[in-house]
Formats: sequence, structure tokens, C-alpha cells
Amino acid sequence: MDITTLLGIAFGVGMVLIAIFRGGGVAIFINIPSMMITVGGTIGATLINFPLPKVIRVMKIVKKAFLYKEPLSHETITMLVEFARIARRDGILALEEKASALNDIFLKKGIQLAVDGTAPETIRDILRIDLDVLESRHRLGQSIFNALGAYAPAFGMIGTLIGLIQMLRSLDDPSKIGQGMATALITTFYGALMANLIFLPIAGKLKVRSEEEILTKELIIEGIMAIQSGDNPRIVEEKLKSFVAPSLREKITTGKRK
Repeated sequence: MDITTLLGIAFGVGMVLIAIFRGGGVAIFINIPSMMITVGGTIGATLINFPLPKVIRVMKIVKKAFLYKEPLSHETITMLVEFARIARRDGILALEEKASALNDIFLKKGIQLAVDGTAPETIRDILRIDLDVLESRHRLGQSIFNALGAYAPAFGMIGTLIGLIQMLRSLDDPSKIGQGMATALITTFYGALMANLIFLPIAGKLKVRSEEEILTKELIIEGIMAIQSGDNPRIVEEKLKSFVAPSLREKITTGKRK
């Protein structure tokens, strides 16, 4: 679980609530018409912009912002280097049993293609297509949350205009001026809060997670290419180390010595 996402939302909401309570209580910030304008309008505009099946499918992608296991690139490199040793010593067919035991579907597919004797350029093309499709799905999730982040403040402003219109039409009745002004200001508050504390941060987190996953898969592609070409395991290790930070490179070296 990615605790930082939950912690960030909880901390942000908590600070806002503390500020509200210190200023007089939360009741004055609850306005059903304002919620209807902001939340309803944001959801409606999103459904107009994106097909419903894609919006539903993105809910699976958004789990990566909350439930996510960071790819352990140094462990993947250690595994690929070991595969390179086995392939160089016993032949690439010796990896067939290893491939069947892998949990990573992408890595398993690449190793199996190499074992089957598929041409290197064909393996790269097949894995690259898988990677492009994955990246496309991730971009869709990011674009939907970026759209939510853009629509929420816009409908907050629409609520502000509605409130101002109601207020201006009721200038002869002072009892209605406060209600109109409350709707005008609270909708802007709802829209800004939703966009800047939920939608846009989640879009950013999905982008970061996507980049991490894509980098790991690119590492796998290069490792499989090196294994199939019969590169020396030491060369394979040095080539793959370029994909990770220097601090993680030390972990790879330590794992090798043990």
C-alpha cells in the first residue's frame, strides 16, 4: 500500500477541517445545492468527455495511487543477470523451466519468446507493443483525473455565478442575500478543494507510477535482448545498472557477492 497517498489526503483534509473549526464550525460549509452544482457538474462533464466504459476501467488504474508495490528494479536486474549466467552456461533452453515459474507476466512472456527461438527484433516489437498499450492505458487514467481537476474549479465558478445571480435578484429581500452569497462562495471552495487535494494530485501520482513501471519493463526488454544475444553476464549487469539510481546499484553488487 502507498501510505503517502492516504497520508497526504488525510493531512490535507485534516488541516482544512482544523482551520474551519477554529473559524466557527463546519456547519456553515455544508451546502447541498453547492455540492450538487460542483460534484454533479464535474461528473457530468467527465462522462461527456470520456466514454463510460473507459471511466469505469480507469477505476482499476486509480488503485495504483493507493495500492501499489514499487517495482524492485535491483531484484529484477539480479534475476536477469542470473538468467544470463544460466543461458551462457547451459544454453537458453535451460531458462524454460525458470520462465514457467515467473509471476511477472511481461518478463515471463519475453523469456518464453527467447526460449522459443523468436528473432530478437520480433521479441522487441512484441514487448514494445505491450509496453505501448500499457502506457496508453495509464495516460487515459491520468487524462481523466486531469479533466476532473479542470472541471471541478470551473463548476465551482459556475456555482459562484448562480449564487451571485440569485443574490442580485433578491436585493430587495435581505434575507435571501446571505443564502445566495453562501452558494456563490462555497461552490468555489468545493471546486478548488476537490481539484487541488484529490484529482490533480492523484493524476500526478499515476504519472509517477506509470513512469516507474515503464522504466522497469524497458529494463526487462534490454535484459532479454542481452540474454538472447549471449552477452557476458558481467556486461548484462553493467548494461542494466544504467536503468537504476547509484544507491540501488550497490544493492545489486552486494546481492551478487552473497
